[in-house]
Amino acid sequence: MKDKRTYTNQKEHGEDMSHENERKHTNEPKEDRGALDLTYLIEVHKKEIWDWKQKEADWIKTQNLLDGSKRIIEELSGKLVQQVRTIAELQYDNNTYKKEIEKLLAEKIK
Repeated sequence: MKDKRTYTNQKEHGEDMSHENERKHTNEPKEDRGALDLTYLIEVHKKEIWDWKQKEADWIKTQNLLDGSKRIIEELSGKLVQQVRTIAELQYDNNTYKKEIEKLLAEKIK
């Protein structure tokens, strides 16, 4: 029994008939280290630490954004209250001046 096929024609020379050079590729590399191997555990923990640091950075970013938004809302609320006060004062002044003008016109007509 032959282990390898041999070429019978000259034109077959460019083809690999044995297929022994083919390799099956997988998506993940095969891990030949055991689950209790210290270097493997260290790499796994480093990856977990990196993931947690990324999540913490996202949380800090979100917290800073929230704090900034709260500050902006407080400032705008203060300005809004001040605007409402100013409008009330102007309306009071407007009513006062309107009454005075009506008085002056009534006196002028008499």
